[in-house]
Amino acid sequence: MAATTRQGFQNSLDDLQQNILRMGSIVEQTIAKSVECLAKQDAKMASEVIEGDVVVDDLELLIENQCLKLIATQQPMAKDLRKIAAGFKIITDLERMADYSVDIARTAQRILATGQPLIKPLIDIPRMAELAQVMVKQSLDAYVREDTELAYSVARADDQIDSLHNQVFRELLILMMENPKTINQATHLLFVSRYLERIADHATNIAEDAIYLVTGERKELND
Repeated sequence: MAATTRQGFQNSLDDLQQNILRMGSIVEQTIAKSVECLAKQDAKMASEVIEGDVVVDDLELLIENQCLKLIATQQPMAKDLRKIAAGFKIITDLERMADYSVDIARTAQRILATGQPLIKPLIDIPRMAELAQVMVKQSLDAYVREDTELAYSVARADDQIDSLHNQVFRELLILMMENPKTINQATHLLFVSRYLERIADHATNIAEDAIYLVTGERKELND
């Protein structure tokens, strides 16, 4: 009987983690589309990102209910409890990433509404988005696999995002100083870079949760 009960609990945990991975995959796609709609000046794609946010919100609620049900019915202890607690925190971080992606899509709409072309080719911002997507995937893999080394690699990628953000800031500041007419759009692009930096920070939070799951200790990686 005990073995059957434990297997049922394990199946529920596996289902929980699969839903978290599903939510993460959607967030990865949302990050990519938000920056793509900006680079391509695609109004339709921007609207799709904004309207699609409800899917992430619904998944967050579903997973939250799964976590609560597991705690209420199984009374997990030690590592099992940490796995569920980490799941609670992870879905909050994923939901915030999706919100930042929506902010990027809305920024794309604002730039489109001016009728002006982009003031510079987007090189570092798409690179930041690519890195952020990798960080999301790796942080979630670290959680599911209980891989602390992978979790620490996410923190190293966060340093690259910070460096790119600083580079974007410097380049846009020079543009604004040289041509005041670029100030409005440059400010929007600075916000986009900042949103991507925050997405990376949330991915690092998930990596911290993965380390907590394995070790039972909180490790600050966002130094």
